[in-house]
Amino acid sequence: MENKVSKLAILTKGIIKENPVLILLLGTCPTLATTSSCLNGLGMGVSATAVLICSNIVISLLAKIIPDKVRIPCYIVVIAGFVTVVQFVLQAFVPSLYASLGLFIPLIVVNCIILGRAEMFASKNNAFDSALDGIGMGLGFTLALGVMGAVREVFGAGTILGIAVPFLSAHPIMIVALAPGGFFVYACAIAAINYFTNGKAIQKKEFGCAGCAMASTCQQEKCLAELEKGAEA
Repeated sequence: MENKVSKLAILTKGIIKENPVLILLLGTCPTLATTSSCLNGLGMGVSATAVLICSNIVISLLAKIIPDKVRIPCYIVVIAGFVTVVQFVLQAFVPSLYASLGLFIPLIVVNCIILGRAEMFASKNNAFDSALDGIGMGLGFTLALGVMGAVREVFGAGTILGIAVPFLSAHPIMIVALAPGGFFVYACAIAAINYFTNGKAIQKKEFGCAGCAMASTCQQEKCLAELEKGAEA
């Protein structure tokens, strides 16, 4: 029973409790850039989810084989392979979506959500749990982008999935579809999560180097220490 509960917890934590966009505040660049419409947001979310699930499984299986010193480059190679497959699939079967997402599809390779889950979870757990983690985090990412894209499309363009919305289609708020509107909707979504959880959702999360998924390989703290020593000298 406990095993089933733990598996369920792994699957569901990425949807709300550790939502990568609204709670962990990761993947901000694609979140703001691809949520100009609901379809674009969902397309980006599904693409990233496919890469996340596949890369998590492969990295989990290869974790004991990959040398520790080169694990990040190896993770990137694995992720890049799956991103290339997703890119070709979109280009072949959904060319309009592929054209809309543009550069942000290949940029999934360096998406901090993908690399973060590879380093923090997939490399330390079995393939099945890693797949569940990828599904949960992917669903959370997709839902966040889909909702933000829907809100921006409805108010910014007066449509939802290309279907005109009464009144709003004749009086769209154009700024919502632009970059400032993306920041505003993103801020409102985070504020809503914070409000409904009484501030507990984001309060416990660590920000800065200590809470970074890449802290073990980052050279920033060492560089800062060397600069401080140089200044003192």
